[in-house]
Amino acid sequence: MRLSVREIPGLEFHLLRRGVGAVTEGRERCEHCHRTPLVGEHVHVYKSGRMLCELCRALRPEEPVSSRLVHGPAFGHAVRITDQRAAVRATRAREPSGGE
Repeated sequence: MRLSVREIPGLEFHLLRRGVGAVTEGRERCEHCHRTPLVGEHVHVYKSGRMLCELCRALRPEEPVSSRLVHGPAFGHAVRITDQRAAVRATRAREPSGGE
């Protein structure tokens, strides 16, 4: 069931607007087109500090000072599971037996 904006009570509408604002507040945006760059897209930073997306880069004749890849929200929070069993077996195979 879809509700129109007029059917949402005042407090619920206020909370919804505040939540949407909080989500979009932390996102980087292209300073030319105001688009949020996609994960995996390159963004380019210029001397003036302006950040432009890959699509708007062609609009600037100067070279960017730096470029970087846009990462997803889980970047840096991944856990790498390493299987240590093979290393332990190899170490034990090299150790001399205690009974020989």
